[in-house]
Amino acid sequence: MILNSFYAFLSSLCFGVLFNIRGKNLIIASLGGGLAWLTYLISGRLQPSLVFSLFLASMVGSIYSEIMARLYKNPVTMFVICAIIPLVPGGGMYYATLEAVKGNFTVALTKGAETLFSAGAIAVGIVLVASISTVFKKIKK
Repeated sequence: MILNSFYAFLSSLCFGVLFNIRGKNLIIASLGGGLAWLTYLISGRLQPSLVFSLFLASMVGSIYSEIMARLYKNPVTMFVICAIIPLVPGGGMYYATLEAVKGNFTVALTKGAETLFSAGAIAVGIVLVASISTVFKKIKK
């Protein structure tokens, strides 16, 4: 579990380099990816729902990103993109396309729907945290 989270950290780190994030912000943003993946792994062991695990992990990654953006006075998107990169369901889309090319349309639809729900859960988790953060900022003013 820890080794998988380290690999997620490395993938987020490499993606942060592609986004031209520099210095300590690169390490901090990459830690969000490792934390989100660790949350995904832990919640996956506690309950079997892939979609809920991704939702929870994206919320944790988004909360981490909001906090780090405030602490280091940087845009939230810089942190949140690196935090969700390990969660992106690219493999599901690949396998859905592969099954469609093979002619297994029922399997392709199943994989495609699962991938769509996974991506939606990630998006909803990010938007929910961003909305709550905006409400807290307005209340603070």
